[in-house]
Amino acid sequence: MLTCQNIFTFRETYPLKRLGKKEELLFFDIETTGFSGDYSTVYLIGCVYFKNNSWNLIQWFADTLASEREVLCAFFEFLKGFQTLIHFNGDGFDLPFLLKRCLAHKLAYDFSAVESFDIYRKINPYRKLLGLASMKQKALEEFLQISRKDTYSGGQLIEVYKDYLLTRDSYLLKLLILHNEDDLKGMPLILPVLSYPDFLGGKFLLEKQEIFFQENNRELFGKDSPALRLLCKAEYPLPVPFCKTNSLVTFNGEGDFLTAEITLYEGELLYFYPDYKNYYYLIYEDRAIHKSVAEYVDKEARRKATAKTCYLRRQGRYFPQFSSLFSPFLQKNFKDKITYLPYETGFFEQEEQLQTYLCHLADYLCKS
Repeated sequence: MLTCQNIFTFRETYPLKRLGKKEELLFFDIETTGFSGDYSTVYLIGCVYFKNNSWNLIQWFADTLASEREVLCAFFEFLKGFQTLIHFNGDGFDLPFLLKRCLAHKLAYDFSAVESFDIYRKINPYRKLLGLASMKQKALEEFLQISRKDTYSGGQLIEVYKDYLLTRDSYLLKLLILHNEDDLKGMPLILPVLSYPDFLGGKFLLEKQEIFFQENNRELFGKDSPALRLLCKAEYPLPVPFCKTNSLVTFNGEGDFLTAEITLYEGELLYFYPDYKNYYYLIYEDRAIHKSVAEYVDKEARRKATAKTCYLRRQGRYFPQFSSLFSPFLQKNFKDKITYLPYETGFFEQEEQLQTYLCHLADYLCKS
């Protein structure tokens, strides 16, 4: 087994205190000869950690197939000095792979004593919102405008490792070490991507709300559609702006501000009474009334209400919600998934309601 250790510097672009005490954080990445821990081996484990006021890199390299066990033991013994293990898609690959290799060597190591923090899992729900083409580490680095020296993928380097075992060529060894080193150095640098869940999950303060008319979203008779613009100051700033839009909602995040634009509905909507069995539908008035009042209406002009006919018509200006977040709500039709609430300026001046609605819109845009 070969052990490589270096001290290097990088600019911390994300508050590590959000993850834990800096000295208790361990970033790690592995290189393997395949995708299955049952049939492949791990030939390189690298870690980045903070100690003695410096960032340090340590790598354990299996220079022979027989030294895999030594690599595993060195890593797991080193891991005992840390509280949080930070990785990229490690929950899905690295950790299960290492556990299988430990089982193959009859080693009793596991990850029960540390907290696993998977950058991939934290940011994956926001992939559509941020317009990410893929969720590979290099894709996130490109999104954050981080440069890379390494031009090889982990899969391509499997053959390089096999050639190294046969030739002991120092250049091949350098390629293998550099790839893992760049992945490790890139991991702390992509931490600013966590600012997006921080940003959207943090507190917002309403700076301004206004109604405007969307010229590019005209209604059937040529009337401009009204829309609501909410300008909010966020608790956490963003490293790179983002914009996500669909036919009803637009989110613009830049710096520590979020601008949400929501298309409003202006006109008539239906409020459906939930206890329709206690109502009658008035045929000529096209609305429902409670049975205690309906008994005074001519029997020819009424019939028992159903869930679909038990409604009251209301005119107004409304904003949408995409699940039953707030109630009572109104609908265009009985089975519509989009429901509506009357727009009042005071609604969004309530901090809790603003927060809940913005999180609701973020979740909707993440899935749409």
